Amino acid sequence: MPGGQVCLTMMAKGGGAENMSSLNMLKPAQGWAGMVDAVVDTVSRAREFVAAAELPAAPPLSRGASRSAGDTVTAALVAGKQQAAVVGSDLLTFTAGVASPWRQDLVNSALLAQLVAKKKVPDTSRMFDWYDAYFDTLARIGWAVQDKSFAVYVEQSQNFQAHEAILKVAGALLGPTATSLALVSTALDALKSMDASSPWITLFSRESQSASTARFQVSVAEQSSAGELSVALMAFGLEARTTLTQLLFFKSLASQATLRHCAARVGVDADVLLGVREALKAKVVGFANDFVKTLPDL
Repeated sequence: MPGGQVCLTMMAKGGGAENMSSLNMLKPAQGWAGMVDAVVDTVSRAREFVAAAELPAAPPLSRGASRSAGDTVTAALVAGKQQAAVVGSDLLTFTAGVASPWRQDLVNSALLAQLVAKKKVPDTSRMFDWYDAYFDTLARIGWAVQDKSFAVYVEQSQNFQAHEAILKVAGALLGPTATSLALVSTALDALKSMDASSPWITLFSRESQSASTARFQVSVAEQSSAGELSVALMAFGLEARTTLTQLLFFKSLASQATLRHCAARVGVDADVLLGVREALKAKVVGFANDFVKTLPDL
């Protein structure tokens, strides 16, 4: 071989290196053009999925309202602020570095995933079938969801308190001193201070709980200085022997409640998400006013 140097290009193994939203096997001869074609094909398939996704019937419009009114819901999400929104059964928070368009895209993604799952699995007792549909939808629009397994939360004391359990799961995922953990805590405190009849609590309860069972999500969106998007996604399933009230702040004896959780850092493919942005927005715009409520700035 001519020359005195060899250049090796490698991909790391482990440590999240395999966390991907799509996988394409290319022949060496396909070169750069093959990679471009693979990205274009991935985005095309994501658009086709969004277009074909079956959703529940959109809520009826109130007098004087319009479908485009949902734009005002996400317009309040702006870069440079720590913010949070209740998106159906998801408490979705944003660190200050997340750009405004991505905030809206992530809200729309979470909403689409819930709507697809709700249509596909209307039986609220089939909690984990619902989650299968939810995770599958996110994976099809650029979210690199890998681990979908649920673990049982073990309470060390005799008493179970939902918000404390959520913070312990978040602390294990985010780190005990992480700014994003403080953001989750602040968002929970903001909801705790609200009246049970507030629109945020009413929406979250409507979409997450049914009698003695509930499924809900708590998410933290971040954007690196290099522009990479990621979401710390925590999915929960709660079963209790009593009727659930004030879900996020539900209290009971530990023996009377079982909490399962799936928590992971999920990379988001910005190219795919950008490619489906307009299709995604058009798909869920009729639901935004009824399913998305932005919290006051944190």
